[in-house]
Amino acid sequence: MDATSLGWTPPDDWRRVETLDTHTGGEPLRIVLDGIPPLEGETLLAKRRYVRDELDDYRRALMHEPRGHADMYGAILTEPTDERADLGVLFTHNEGYSTMCGHGIVALGVAFVEAGPFEPGDDIVFETPAGLVTATTAGGRDADGRPRVEHVAFQNVPAFVYARDRTVDVPGVGEVGYDVAFGGAFYAYVEASDAGVGLGTGDAPELVDAGRRIKRAVADDLDIVHPTEEDLSFLYGTIFVDDDPDSDADSRNVCVFADGEVDRCPTGTGVSGRLALLAADDTVGPGERFTVESIVDSRFTGWYDEETEFEGYDAVVPTVQGSAHITGRNTFVVDPDDPFPAGFFLR
Repeated sequence: MDATSLGWTPPDDWRRVETLDTHTGGEPLRIVLDGIPPLEGETLLAKRRYVRDELDDYRRALMHEPRGHADMYGAILTEPTDERADLGVLFTHNEGYSTMCGHGIVALGVAFVEAGPFEPGDDIVFETPAGLVTATTAGGRDADGRPRVEHVAFQNVPAFVYARDRTVDVPGVGEVGYDVAFGGAFYAYVEASDAGVGLGTGDAPELVDAGRRIKRAVADDLDIVHPTEEDLSFLYGTIFVDDDPDSDADSRNVCVFADGEVDRCPTGTGVSGRLALLAADDTVGPGERFTVESIVDSRFTGWYDEETEFEGYDAVVPTVQGSAHITGRNTFVVDPDDPFPAGFFLR
């Protein structure tokens, strides 16, 4: 007997969700293709609230064990509510729903060219909860004529500095200095050396613990208020920074977000916020490239060509470039007798 003899199809009454799985710099993105009911709402933020309140069992089934894991990440596609966009997207993780995701945009750019209707070189406009984001795909066709994407550069929403040079006493860590910036989501930026953590793969457990502690302490210390949208007004994660890495990258960082989730890639929205901080310090000027490596040594390169103003904040319009790959296509099912229909979460 061989594996081909294990032919099986789920009964018609089982819940079934089709996905395309990808990764960007090692960070997963599970793209939902079919199986989730239509999302109700006149705006994308309203759709985000609807899926959170009415359909969250789908997120938990796909993100949590046994179908996912503590660091899984996902994307739910929907019709855009802004006529300028090609499609709308909501991003999911172990705790809930994010407001923007850079690695997700890069992976979607690859997916929609290599497995979808767009061509290498096309621009794809995504409506995200944080605003419109444009992905520019670069690539060509292989020897068999299949479209291939070398990299994707996305122009993000405006990034701005929210708070500078603050300190907070973190239980179990000590006094920590931090900055907060917005790059599609709000992050607290902390020097890794100040927090007493390394940024290698072996440091992941300590990073999770310190990242959770710092996120809670900063959220208690500083009110996070987005200037236009209440739904964006929360601290998403902690980013540990080392500007003297053992490589030719300009910086190394590790982002711990949601409920202790460790980003394998350099974090596109985090790099965007970092560009706002660097621009405010006159460390990186318009057009200058800034390369950041991740906990697994994957890299994003970021820059900004435009300085602007956003609702009273000095801001930049960041562009971040990275690469992604398709890893598989899956059909997930939920047996009505399965004791874990919405999964479970262990860290």
